[in-house]
Amino acid sequence: MNKLHIGHLEDIDEKGSRTFKVQDTEIAVFKLSDGSLHAVENRCPHKGGKLSEGMVCGTAVHCPLHDWKIDLRSGKVHEPDDGCLNTYPTEVDGNSGEIYITIAG
Repeated sequence: MNKLHIGHLEDIDEKGSRTFKVQDTEIAVFKLSDGSLHAVENRCPHKGGKLSEGMVCGTAVHCPLHDWKIDLRSGKVHEPDDGCLNTYPTEVDGNSGEIYITIAG
C-alpha cells in the first residue's frame, strides 16, 4: 500500500475534482457538497470518458460522453447500465487539510 499526498482541501472546489496520474492510471478526486472526498479511476467503464469532466449530482458523477451515472462512493454504475471502476481510500489531515489517497500495490 502506498499513501500519496495529492493536494490540499482548498485545491478542490465543491462538486469539483482534481486529477493526477499514478503510473498508467489517471485518478480523479471529487469533493461532494457534504465536504467528503472520493477518489475513483478517471475513466468511465462504458467508453472511457473522463469523469472529471462530468457533472456531480449528489454522490454520483455523470459521464460527459453518454451520461452514465457512477456512484463516487462505491464506483458502481447506476442501473440500467452496468459496470464498476476502481475506488481509492482518501484521508484528510484534520490539522493541515492535506489530502492523501491509498493505492494498493
